[in-house]
Amino acid sequence: MRHGSIPGARGRALPLSLLGDPVLHTRCEEVTEFGPQLARLVENMFSTMYAADGVGLAANQVGESLRVFVYDCPDDDDRRHVGHVVNPRLVEADGVVLRGPEGCLSLPGLEAGIERYDHAVVEGVTVDGEPVRVHGSGWFARCLQHECDHLDGGLYVDRVKGWRRRRVMWQAGRSAWGRGGERAEG
Repeated sequence: MRHGSIPGARGRALPLSLLGDPVLHTRCEEVTEFGPQLARLVENMFSTMYAADGVGLAANQVGESLRVFVYDCPDDDDRRHVGHVVNPRLVEADGVVLRGPEGCLSLPGLEAGIERYDHAVVEGVTVDGEPVRVHGSGWFARCLQHECDHLDGGLYVDRVKGWRRRRVMWQAGRSAWGRGGERAEG
């Protein structure tokens, strides 16, 4: 039997910020106020992530320039990791560097091969201000690094070079969302 509530069950899906929206290219601010508003944001972020079939979501992807992300992501052993981190810091990214497919809810339908470490550790706090340390390996390590990049104002396409970058940007420009504004309903 499951104890506690399911993340996002009480939230609502928010509009997603898409490639080109300035909020995605600006370093997010530290969270200084903890309380119901922050808890509601995290709940809405889970709802948005699930509605968009994602495995992670940063606050700036829903237009909030705050250092918060949520995740529901498996590792390479199919162990599920579910949680959130407020004011995260990527304190370790090491191990083997692997190139793997990476996508983003802010660039729907697109992906590119990105090099990431296969081990990552993120430290921060919960919505209640309690310290949290999250260890990730494999796919989950990739997710943690990806979400921390978002909060620093980066997208995975910033890590793509040469013809691969040109191809992704060309695909983005030809997509329905790339031609029709900077925000789409999530």
